[in-house]
Amino acid sequence: MFVIPYPVINPVIYEIGPFAIRWYALAYIAGLLLGWRYCLRLASRPPEVAGRQDIDDFLVWATLGVVIGGRSFYVLFYDLPKYLGDPLEIFKVWHGGMSFHGGAFGVMAALLWFCRARAIPLLSFADLIACAAPIGLFFGRIANFINSELWGRVSDLPWAMRLPGGGPARHPSQLYEGALEGIVLFLALFLLRRHTKAAMHPGLLTGVFLAGYACARILVELVREPDKQLGLLVFGTTMGQLLSLPLILGGGWLIWRALQR
Repeated sequence: MFVIPYPVINPVIYEIGPFAIRWYALAYIAGLLLGWRYCLRLASRPPEVAGRQDIDDFLVWATLGVVIGGRSFYVLFYDLPKYLGDPLEIFKVWHGGMSFHGGAFGVMAALLWFCRARAIPLLSFADLIACAAPIGLFFGRIANFINSELWGRVSDLPWAMRLPGGGPARHPSQLYEGALEGIVLFLALFLLRRHTKAAMHPGLLTGVFLAGYACARILVELVREPDKQLGLLVFGTTMGQLLSLPLILGGGWLIWRALQR
């Protein structure tokens, strides 16, 4: 059977002593910085939501929300016994182990706090951030691919790959997620904001982002290998699918609410 060769890339770009520069870290940095620049561009167009200084300052809040929320959810929902046995491992984020759902929760909490402190309209500012979020998702999935983690299930499709340590050929599920959660979702939000009046309905773009991400994640989880420490859960679902259900409900509610106003 023909198998696409996996482009082996060292997860560590440069290492000297205990110091190492990793693709995983650069992916997060690239996602945050490019997302910040994109938000500045969107904010320069109507409707006026926040100033440049507000967006500059929120970059720090968003970074903390992503890291703290993403790590906390992974520890709590994906591998709690491991971290209870070795609590110091919680702080070793370079070993991997981040949850998008937790990162989203962390950014939502940061949005609530930040907008209240600055008297910025919450839903309009959230729409701005939601439009940029797929950029970070795309780079995060590419980092997963480079790290050869979050494998897909065994497959005999022509584009299946043999990942290091993954055994037989598998779906490149990281690339599926990067395409759907990153590229497709970014384009959908871009077109909605550019060619419709979506930006004039606060919360609509945020709802589309949340529901769109959740649908993409639930779909790709069908061909993604379940977390080995969890396996399949109730009704054959995965943890990623279960955590995505509230996002569909919340996103759908935001869309409905925005269209009613």
